[in-house]
Amino acid sequence: METTTVYGVLGLAAILVLCIWRILNWLWFKPKKIERYLRDQGLKGSPYKFMYGDLKELARMMTETKSKPMSLTHDIAPRVMPFYHKSLTTYGKNCFTWIGLKPVVHISEPTMIKEVLANYNTFQKPSGGNPLEKLIAKGLVDVEAEQWVKHRKIINPAFHVEKLKHMVPAFSISCNEMIEKLGKRVKKGSSCEVDVWPYLQNFTADVISRTAFGSSFEEGRKIFELQREQAELVMKAANSFYIPGTRYLPTKNNKRMKEIDREVKSLIKNIINKRVVAMKVGEASNDDLLGILLDSNHKEIEEHGNSNSGLSIDEVIEECKLFYFAGQETTGNMLVWTMILLSQNTHWQTRAREEVLHVFGDKEPDIDGLNHLKVINIIFNEVLRLYPAAVLLRRMTQQETKLGKNLTLPQGVIIQLNALILHHDKDTWGEDANEFNPERFAQGISKVTKGPASYLPFGGGPRICVGQNFALLEAKLALSTILQRFSFQLSPSYSHAPTSILTLQPQFGAHLILHGL
Repeated sequence: METTTVYGVLGLAAILVLCIWRILNWLWFKPKKIERYLRDQGLKGSPYKFMYGDLKELARMMTETKSKPMSLTHDIAPRVMPFYHKSLTTYGKNCFTWIGLKPVVHISEPTMIKEVLANYNTFQKPSGGNPLEKLIAKGLVDVEAEQWVKHRKIINPAFHVEKLKHMVPAFSISCNEMIEKLGKRVKKGSSCEVDVWPYLQNFTADVISRTAFGSSFEEGRKIFELQREQAELVMKAANSFYIPGTRYLPTKNNKRMKEIDREVKSLIKNIINKRVVAMKVGEASNDDLLGILLDSNHKEIEEHGNSNSGLSIDEVIEECKLFYFAGQETTGNMLVWTMILLSQNTHWQTRAREEVLHVFGDKEPDIDGLNHLKVINIIFNEVLRLYPAAVLLRRMTQQETKLGKNLTLPQGVIIQLNALILHHDKDTWGEDANEFNPERFAQGISKVTKGPASYLPFGGGPRICVGQNFALLEAKLALSTILQRFSFQLSPSYSHAPTSILTLQPQFGAHLILHGL
C-alpha cells in the first residue's frame, strides 16, 4: 500500500514537473531559442522579455506620442509607429522585435517584400493572437488558401470597372449632400473655419451605404458608429498582452465588443434578409455591391450544384462588415490627408483646380472626365505614399520557410512590412522623401521606385486590395467637386497629429479655413 502511495506521489510529481516544464518552455525557453536562431543568421533585434516581449515598451511609447501633437512635418513615422521606427533605426532595416511571445521579423528589402506578398499560401495572415481583433471585420482579408480563392472569385464582380461606372451617380448624390452641408456654413465669397474630417467620414459612410446596400447614410449610420467604436476597442486590445481564454472573461471591454459584434451582425442580417426576399419575387436590384455579391454567390452555387461552393449567410455578413469598414476608412483617410496637404501646398491645390475646371467646368464630374485627371492622380499617389491608410502589413510563416537568399524563418514567425516607414525611406525615394512632391509620380509609379515592392498603399501581390479602384474613383469625384466649390488653407487651430486607429487618421481632426468660390 505504501509503495502504491509512493508511486502515486511520484507520478503526480512527474506530471507537475512536466506541466511546469511545458509552461516554462512556452513562456521562456522556446522564445529564447528562436531569438538565438535569428541572431545566428545575422539579424539584430530586441532581446525577448518574459511574457510581454516588447508590448510594454510599445504601449508606453504610443501613449507618450499620442499625448501631444507634432510639428508640421511629413516625417510622421516617429509619432505613428514610435517603437518600430526606433527599432529599425537601432537594429537595421531587417531586424526583429516581439509581440508577447511571438517574434516579429521586420522586412524592408523590396525583393523580399515582393516574395512575401506574392506567395500568399506560404506567408499567410497571422492566426491566433487576440481573437477579439477579428470582431471588426473578417471576410476576404481574413480567409486563406482555397477559402480565399473562393471569396475573391465571388466578390470580384462587385468591383469590376463596368460595375463601378454605374455607381458614380451614387457617389455624386452623397458628394452633393456633403457640399450642400458645407455650403450652409461657407457661403460664396465668404470664409469659415471647418473641421472637414467629420464631413468626409459621413460622406464616405454614405457612399458605402448607397453603393453597398442602396440605402442612405441615415440607415447605415448606426453600423458606422458601432464599427468606429469597435475599431478603438480593437486597437486597445491589440496593444495589450493576450492570454488565451481571457476573451471569455466578463470585462467591460470584452462585453462591449461582443455586444457591438452582435448588434452589427443583426443590423446587416436584416438588410440581407430583406434583399433575399426581394430577389425571390424578382424585385431586387443587383446594381449595388450587396446585390452583385448575392447574384455572384447564387451563380457560383448553381454552377456547381453545391451550397458549399458559395458563401454562407454568415460569410456574406462578414464581407458586408468589411465593405462598411474598409470602404469608408480608406477613402475618408485619403481625402482628409489630401485636403490637409493641399492646404499646405496651395500651388498644387491651384494646379488641381485648374485641371478640374478645364475638364468639367462647373458641371458635375463624370466617369470619362475622372479617368483623365492626371494632376489629381499624381497628387493622390503622393498622399498615399506619405499617409497610407494601412501603416503596416503582417504575414506569418506556416512552417520553416526560406526567405530571400540567406534567411530561414521558423514556423509561427510574424513577418511585418512597415509600409509607412518604407514609403519614407530616403534610399528609395531620395533626400526629399519626407516632402510633398507629386511630380515624382509624373512618369508613373514604376519609374520612381527603385524596387519592385517599395510602394504599398493598397498592399501588393495577389491579395492586393480588391476595392482600390472603387476608393480612387470615389476620391477623385469628391476632390473634384470640393475644388469646384471651395479653396482651403490650414487653420491656425490645426493640430498635426497623425495616429493609427487601425487606419491612419488625424487625431485632433482637420481644421481648415474654407473659402466659398
